[in-house]
Amino acid sequence: MDLLIVVGALCFLMFVAYRGFSVILFAPVAALGAVLLTDPAAVPAAFTSLFMDKMVGFAKLYFPVFLLGAVFGKVIELSGFSKSIVAAVIGVVGSQRAMLAIVLVCAVLTYGGVSLFVVVFAAYPFAAEMFRAGNIPKRLIPGTIALGAFSFTMDSLPFSPQIQNIIPTTYFKTTNGAAPILGVLGSIFILIIGMSYLEWRRRQAAVSGEGYGENHINEPAPVDVTHLPPAAIAFLPLIVVFVVNLILGGFPGLFTGVIDASYGTNYDLKLAMDHVIATPITPIRAVWAVEGALLAGILTVFIFAFGKLSSTFAEGSKAAVGGALLAAMNTASEYGFGAVIAALPGFLAIKEALRAIPNPLVNEAITVTTLAGITGSASGGMSIALAAMSEQFITAAKAAGIPMEVLHRVASMASGGMDTLPHNGAVITLLAVTGLTHKLSYRDIFAVTIIKTTAVFFIIAVYYTTGLV
Repeated sequence: MDLLIVVGALCFLMFVAYRGFSVILFAPVAALGAVLLTDPAAVPAAFTSLFMDKMVGFAKLYFPVFLLGAVFGKVIELSGFSKSIVAAVIGVVGSQRAMLAIVLVCAVLTYGGVSLFVVVFAAYPFAAEMFRAGNIPKRLIPGTIALGAFSFTMDSLPFSPQIQNIIPTTYFKTTNGAAPILGVLGSIFILIIGMSYLEWRRRQAAVSGEGYGENHINEPAPVDVTHLPPAAIAFLPLIVVFVVNLILGGFPGLFTGVIDASYGTNYDLKLAMDHVIATPITPIRAVWAVEGALLAGILTVFIFAFGKLSSTFAEGSKAAVGGALLAAMNTASEYGFGAVIAALPGFLAIKEALRAIPNPLVNEAITVTTLAGITGSASGGMSIALAAMSEQFITAAKAAGIPMEVLHRVASMASGGMDTLPHNGAVITLLAVTGLTHKLSYRDIFAVTIIKTTAVFFIIAVYYTTGLV
């Protein structure tokens, strides 16, 4: 019965997410419903001392990353830099290679720190124009954008400033450049297999005589590229984010970052207080590094586009803050849900079942990607998994002599595996923006999902075969 309660709570959360209801509202309902069925008297305490405590702790640690990422994406959009970057990449790759161009456009933007949702809005008008010109079916646009924005630059490439690459750092005491060789190899795997699949789908459509199609909805107006900022300036904020992130956080095995060099492992905050507040640095150095990098990126955009931003930033920042609040609170609620579920007797049965998987990396990958699929959120599923089982993963990895950097990379990549199931918020947004449906386009998004998931086990095999990190 205890196991059924836990499984029921997870299925309920998946159902409400799929139906489009707010996870912020229903995550506590699902968690406390499970507590009610287990021990009714424990409901108030579980809500206050467990769910709320964990939810607020997550927001305290990661909300600034969500906020700065959203603001950075918004100023990149308002300044016109995003359109300039897209146009420049397409100019280099060539408009005749529409799919590759759009994948690389999305990859450049997400790896530069632009939020996934902003990337969808920035890339879609160009994608529609190029696919129309190349007579490629419009239904292939969502899969193409998903490969570029929701995969290797989100969680595989080292030093990605996306939240999916930041969360593991606080559990495994790593940097966001953890396991750089495995991350790069996994990224290459996803890009090659993903592009091969998309090109196969394009050739299939061409053979059958299918073109772009007619009577589509949400068709964008032709893109005006005559008054865009210079590409060299537009790319500069993305470069600044990468460089500052690297300088502050350091490079594993090569050089120490400024944060470690300046603060060491602990900082005692005194000021004018009559007591000292100890701040452990190691678990949060990667968070600080990304926050500093995003701040530097935002300032860079303002320096070069102050005139345009001075009249648009007030309203634009409201939208960015609203989006950041929603994204952060969604994930924080799922984190609180996971903490409550992990405390229930039924979860012990799940943990014991997972212990039956002898390999710690395979265990971690399956756990994280399954919960990401259930919640429809890479960051939410990973947060639940690591909150409940990170100590188990660490203990098993140490016993097997596996570096924490490998645990980090596997967790990060696994979170971006099965997360893009039909109820995923980014998938729903992508289809809404492009004016397409699950029936028309989800098949290709799901193929990308399978490729991402396979890549996790590919890097695990590479690690055991070669010992590369």
